[in-house]
Amino acid sequence: MSEARAVSPEKLLKSARTLRWEVGGNVHEALTEAIYTDAASIADRAVSRPEESPKFDLDRTIDKIVTHRFWGFPVMILLFALVFWITITGANVPSAWLASLLLGKVHPWLSEIALSLGFPLWLKGLLVDGMYLATAWVISVMLPPMAIFFPLFTLLEDFGYLPRVAFNLDSAFKKSGAHGKQALSMMMGFGCNAAGVIATRIIDSPRERLIAIITNNFALCNGRWPTQILIATIFIGALVPAHLGGLISSFAVVGIAVLGILLTFLVNLILSRTMLRGAPSSFSMELPPYRPPRIMQTIYTSFIDRTIYVLWRAIVFAAPAGAAIWLSANITIGGVTIAEHLVNFLNPVGILIGLNGVILLAYIVAIPANEIVIPTVLMLTVLMTGAAGFDTGAGVMFELDSNASTLALLHAGGWTLLTAVNLMIFSLVHNPCSTTIYTIYKETGSLKWTTVASIMPLVLGLLMTFFVAQIWRVTAGLL
Repeated sequence: MSEARAVSPEKLLKSARTLRWEVGGNVHEALTEAIYTDAASIADRAVSRPEESPKFDLDRTIDKIVTHRFWGFPVMILLFALVFWITITGANVPSAWLASLLLGKVHPWLSEIALSLGFPLWLKGLLVDGMYLATAWVISVMLPPMAIFFPLFTLLEDFGYLPRVAFNLDSAFKKSGAHGKQALSMMMGFGCNAAGVIATRIIDSPRERLIAIITNNFALCNGRWPTQILIATIFIGALVPAHLGGLISSFAVVGIAVLGILLTFLVNLILSRTMLRGAPSSFSMELPPYRPPRIMQTIYTSFIDRTIYVLWRAIVFAAPAGAAIWLSANITIGGVTIAEHLVNFLNPVGILIGLNGVILLAYIVAIPANEIVIPTVLMLTVLMTGAAGFDTGAGVMFELDSNASTLALLHAGGWTLLTAVNLMIFSLVHNPCSTTIYTIYKETGSLKWTTVASIMPLVLGLLMTFFVAQIWRVTAGLL
């Protein structure tokens, strides 16, 4: 016997109201009759009788594949890999177009207007090269992938597939002391961690919802994919022949995403046995019928409720970050900029964990948005090395069109393969962006748990990069 589908209360109530009108108000009798009628309909669909030939049921046929103990997981992995591939490749063209417009045309135009209006250079730099540039970068990098991923994710939800994902992963999450529905919030986190935190509202248990909120940062959000792809391409892909470079770099990025999923289960287990003890709650899982997605409604809802909502929060935090980046690179103390002082201060710790002071400072000032990490790293590298040929001005973030030029600049900044590997790890495991931190506070209403959710992944990231660096150096010494 397959699992019976529950009949919605709204449907029963509608049937009861109809029957009430027909029988003159005998509600109890009418409701009883409606329940028996619907129960007979369900039994007719769900029960196979030996004397009858089995009836074909499309939903049941699909479920035999997508919820199968073995085949369900390959189907799930391939389907989400397709979603991520469409998101990443589909976002390249609109991201490049937005960057060309906002950075290549609007930014110089605003600079000219500011100078023609007689703005002091410091004010023009603060407003245009700082606040505007950071905001423009966030929009060009963040908007296209979110505008693709969220509608695709919502279409899967509307079609009825996402409950099957929760069904497939329910056992694994229960074994880690969490809730099966965390699978859905984790998947949403791959689009945006702030949206993933909001998605935990579907979890009824406060304890398990808190676990899902704290660990959602381990889902590699779209703001971190560009960093992962760039570093994997120019460092990891370069280790093999050119015709294999794309494949190997893709495996490296997927490996980081899988590492995030494994860390989710591990931290779930630790939290459920320490700070958030408790047995996993049981819940009755209803697998809704498959239905054709409402494409236009889905696109509108996902774009307004998720994409624009999350993007606006990111912009609110990105503008002050741009101002801080510009000020740190242009205010001097003792003839040395604040940024240089901070990089030199952070360098010992950065080198110890296989990174450097430039990377650590970039992640500090880029807390509002991971999208501006690489432009900030390049800007700080030029500032620290005095590299020529980058006439962008102090404190002006930039990116290079050529991967070879980017690699050459990073090598000039002392980057090695260890730096690249640990940056990919640290990009996955560090504090959430300020938009996510703010969302965590709004959802939990607790400063304590917001602090835990912010500090715990950062400490874990520092420990992981430290151990990788020590193992790497010991191995290199033995070889």
